[in-house]
Amino acid sequence: MERPIRILHVLGALDRHGAETMIMNIYRNIDRSKIQFDFIIHTNEKCDYNNEINKLGGKIYSVPRYAGINHFKYKKAWADFFNIHPEYRIIHGHMRSTAAIYLKIAKKHGLITIAHSHSTASRGNKAVQLVKNMMHLPIRYTADYLFACSAEAGKWLFGKKAIKKDNYKIIKNAIDVEEYLFNETKRKEMRKALGIEDKFVVGHAGSFTYPKNHKFLIDVFCQVEMQNKNSVLLFAGDGELRPQIEKRISSLGIKNKVILTGVVSNAYDYMQAMDVFVFPSIWEGLPVTIVEAQASGLPCIISDKITNEVCITPYIKSVPLTKSANIWADVIISSKKVDRSDTKHYIEKSGFDIRDSMEKLTAFYENFQVEKWRPNMKKILFYINLIDFGGAERVLVNLANEFSNRGYKVVLVTSYCEKEEYVLDKKVKRLSLQDKDLQQSFIKKILLGLID
Repeated sequence: MERPIRILHVLGALDRHGAETMIMNIYRNIDRSKIQFDFIIHTNEKCDYNNEINKLGGKIYSVPRYAGINHFKYKKAWADFFNIHPEYRIIHGHMRSTAAIYLKIAKKHGLITIAHSHSTASRGNKAVQLVKNMMHLPIRYTADYLFACSAEAGKWLFGKKAIKKDNYKIIKNAIDVEEYLFNETKRKEMRKALGIEDKFVVGHAGSFTYPKNHKFLIDVFCQVEMQNKNSVLLFAGDGELRPQIEKRISSLGIKNKVILTGVVSNAYDYMQAMDVFVFPSIWEGLPVTIVEAQASGLPCIISDKITNEVCITPYIKSVPLTKSANIWADVIISSKKVDRSDTKHYIEKSGFDIRDSMEKLTAFYENFQVEKWRPNMKKILFYINLIDFGGAERVLVNLANEFSNRGYKVVLVTSYCEKEEYVLDKKVKRLSLQDKDLQQSFIKKILLGLID
């Protein structure tokens, strides 16, 4: 088996969001002498994880963002990529909106295809959601393997029937537990640095996007602050809706009570400074942030729209989003009585330790050796009288070129040569037999398996 196996991951970008963070957690810990990750993203902008990926030995490619109007350009970009890069055996798609397109193209080029569900709903208005859901439907039939971060995420993207099949797997959004374990010294250090040593710190970490429900979170905090004037809200993250949230914070007169950190690479340190973690999302797949918060010993208050698969420790409570901000505040205030403790055993027992997910994925990737990646016959020989400009000849030449682009060793043999012929790929070996005796000798060697 060739080393390392290079896995091609597909994402929208490489910023600090749920799916990206999950992949990076595995990437940092996987044996990169055996498995190496490369990435195709839908942006040319520099992302949060670019530098780290380069240092770890990964490659980053980009394709145009799909806009509907560029449908054929998008397909061509993918086809061109696989023609240039026949070295990839496995493509792992985390970007679902166009997965039915790029996975189908990858399959035509001989790759093992994986579709990975990280959510339970589509973003956008109802019309946009409808279009996206229609584009999602073929994925369950196109991909060779269906992965999901949770049972609900799997059911939502692939359907109830698909998740009962043998090609379906749950890969949990695992974390490096050791990074998040509660540390009293680090807690004091962070609280001092933030100027919140004597405060009741309500914490949250997440991108500023609609599903995170930050408007409601601000309303909840206002109710908490009314009951406890010594409260502050610590917000880690960034995103498209940040300006709107900042405007709302100012209009409510709580600007001096809210700390916005922006994107941070050490979220685990900020969690040490918190007293309670609040996550009122409208929908999620399986938010790794909540796993991280529980690993740090934080009591967590989450919405009932989040799968209960994320409930690992005894210190997590689910509150219906239909309940008022005041009721949410009461639950948060009551969590002050919970003492931070070592929750490592809960995380490991539930299968959210990074080593568990890493071992499962390594075994899965390594299972696809070259013999399984392509059919057993890796050498293909085509024979035809000549390849002048005829219909059958055109079909055969296209086939020879296609198999060559997929990495097969292709030999094309003709009885005669013409001055004007179809163009063969440079990697296709061309042989011509003008003499009938040579033809007979050649055919005998083929039958005896002597042709290299």
